[in-house]
Amino acid sequence: MEKDLPTQARAVIIGGGIVGCSVAYHLTKLGWNDVVVLEQGRLSGGTTWHAAGLVGQLRSHHNMTRLIQYSTELYGALEAETGLATGWKRCGSLTVARTQDRMILLRRTAALARAFGVEAEVITPEDAGRKWPVMRTDDLIGAIWLPGDGKANPTDLTQALARGARTGGARIFEKTRVTGITVENGTAAGVRTDAGDVACDVVVNCAGQWARQVGRLCNVAVPLHSCEHMYIVTREIDGVTPDLPVMRDPDGYVYFKEEVGGLVLGGFEPQAKPWGMDGIPADFEFTLLPDDWDQFEILMENGLIRVPALEHAEVRQFINGPESFTPDNNFILGEAPELRHFFVAAGFNSMGISAAGGAGRALAAWIVEGAPTEDLWPVDIRRFAGFEGDDAFLKERVPEVLGLHYMIPWPLRELETARPVRRSPVYDRLRAKGACFGSKMGWERANWFATGGAPATMEYSWGRGTWFDRAAEEHRAAREAVAVFDQTSFSKFLLQGRDAEGILRRLCANDMAVEPGRVVYTGLLNERGGYESDLTVTRLSGDAYFIVSGSAQTTRDVDWMGRNIPPEARASLTDVTSDYAVFGVMGPSARALLTRLTGADLGNEAFPFATMRNIGIGRAPVRALRVTYVGELGWELYVPVESALSVYDDLVDAGRDFGLRDAGYYALDSLRLEKGYRAWGRDIGPDCTPLDAGLAFAVCLDKPFTGREALVRQRQQGLTQRLVQFVLADPEPLLFGGELILRDGRSVGEVTSAAYGHTLGASVALGWVRNAGGVDRAYIEAGTYELDVGGERFVATAHLRSPYDPKSARIRA
Repeated sequence: MEKDLPTQARAVIIGGGIVGCSVAYHLTKLGWNDVVVLEQGRLSGGTTWHAAGLVGQLRSHHNMTRLIQYSTELYGALEAETGLATGWKRCGSLTVARTQDRMILLRRTAALARAFGVEAEVITPEDAGRKWPVMRTDDLIGAIWLPGDGKANPTDLTQALARGARTGGARIFEKTRVTGITVENGTAAGVRTDAGDVACDVVVNCAGQWARQVGRLCNVAVPLHSCEHMYIVTREIDGVTPDLPVMRDPDGYVYFKEEVGGLVLGGFEPQAKPWGMDGIPADFEFTLLPDDWDQFEILMENGLIRVPALEHAEVRQFINGPESFTPDNNFILGEAPELRHFFVAAGFNSMGISAAGGAGRALAAWIVEGAPTEDLWPVDIRRFAGFEGDDAFLKERVPEVLGLHYMIPWPLRELETARPVRRSPVYDRLRAKGACFGSKMGWERANWFATGGAPATMEYSWGRGTWFDRAAEEHRAAREAVAVFDQTSFSKFLLQGRDAEGILRRLCANDMAVEPGRVVYTGLLNERGGYESDLTVTRLSGDAYFIVSGSAQTTRDVDWMGRNIPPEARASLTDVTSDYAVFGVMGPSARALLTRLTGADLGNEAFPFATMRNIGIGRAPVRALRVTYVGELGWELYVPVESALSVYDDLVDAGRDFGLRDAGYYALDSLRLEKGYRAWGRDIGPDCTPLDAGLAFAVCLDKPFTGREALVRQRQQGLTQRLVQFVLADPEPLLFGGELILRDGRSVGEVTSAAYGHTLGASVALGWVRNAGGVDRAYIEAGTYELDVGGERFVATAHLRSPYDPKSARIRA
């Protein structure tokens, strides 16, 4: 054990659990030898030591699956590298289904596994029983077998990673508590501890369930909260052998693994118990909470259903150890937007052992390269808003999150707790009209509208719910008449100053040297040419631009643009999201409706497509943008919040004769997918370029900008992936995203987003077609395509241009 704390290091890692040791290990592998790990107790104390140690590879996002696949490779090799046993065993895993709905999910899971290169097989209850002989199977419908999954000993893994890190030059100090973070000029510059201060270039917060408290030492929000998580360990049970796979019975909320001839029985009950509301003691090390058999009862009952032999098994130990959970059930990774050079890896939602290897490597690469080297958006710390770090919000939200682990992840499912947080000025108007709300970045947003006094509630299923017909009516209103969408949740920014044009010309792929009043669709690209964001930029004047992006991208966009504006630049970026309500007035009758409310000339010559005008609507000043995300004539109206109600009421009154209909985000999604419009974070992201995405028209290569060199190289070398639009031939199946894409019977990619195309009369989707030998128009057009929907294949047509284009001229007319 190290004794003399240094006064200087290149990186200081706070926390000696499996994640902190993994980050240290991988930093040393990348050549950073001057690394210090500070653990307030002893290595693996806190949460790591009592984790169940299950490692399941498959996640719903490609890169998240790749992270865990890497973890399994690392864990399999660590013992040979370090000489320390890790307890890693590739025993495989079974997940069983009691219901038809769960079986549909397992078939979808197997198809997604094929898309991601994970071995998976749908098997019968009888086959499952042969792999897990002590299990009851007469009530099962089927199961899925993943032979590459496994289990490990968390404490042994941590020690092996720590030895590997030490071998690479890292120094580890136990019984050393961090008491403060040194900040200089908006940058983390060191830590203060009870054993002295350490100056450093980078601070990494891997403090587990203490990470929120550590973040608050420097005003960084780390949105996580602890919940009690329980399992029991039995003594030996007949028929339980060392090679028994991990088994999950999510319909009963439980999991099992073998341990010393007995079983570990744990799970994720539907409503968990939050813990540590008043802070977590620093000395809560290798400590457990009191047994709570009442809370464990639902898990015990379901465990007995699946393994009747438990009735006579002796319980050797009851483990009740708190673990930290986040507001959306994904862990937290990345550089904090509030503080440069302060990184976070925490909040692993009971998947820390699975993810630690891959997460440690990904964060180490981010630290060394100064930016993520792959798409990490599902776990990126910048996906959160400030309110999500609030104690009251977290206490209410995380018990629901823990219960989601084994709930069916229904299509369109919304989290229900800790709402509402942010509301549009017309929220009450929409609620009174039957809006069924979803939530994004805390904003309550109408997804669809119930009619005829029916309840505005969702009934989740794999099929057509009540929402389907209502969303279809809203969709048709936008196609055939006119609809109004409340899009207030858009992220909105103002860039002002003498250098504004130069900054945007360098940051944006498209040309920003346009006349005031022009609206430009563009991407913010990374050095690899991938999308950090996509947005519309409106030039307001010679030194001012109005920037609009997706609702979920506010924190990320402020961070990305802010860190790429040179400190000496004469320009300022301001988040004005809350200053404006936004109403999208879309449809063939949009111009006629708005003409009733304004004296402005809305004709095509006076107000062409992709332009902005300041107009009056009734008595209110409005910034009107002639753009569309639905593929019809329309305007986005940016209204000062104090005028939002009057403008909305004027639109409704004037629109009655035109059949104006309130429409929600389900209709918006089906409309944009029929036109093939991309959505950042779903269809496009940091790992895909405009060329991959079919958006080369939004790139100006005649100027320098971040990512240009990568695009020039890619244009010369050719593409290996392409975003393609698909339409099913059969009008019945529904697509929701995540479906396997097959070309000539071979897996080539996965669907990124999908909806029912009510105008096209079938489900429509966007998805990736990949081929290492190249993907061009000829390759796309030469193939025959099928989409795997819950284990059943359906013929689809592939399109590089939207099949919905009967009157495209009217968008610009």
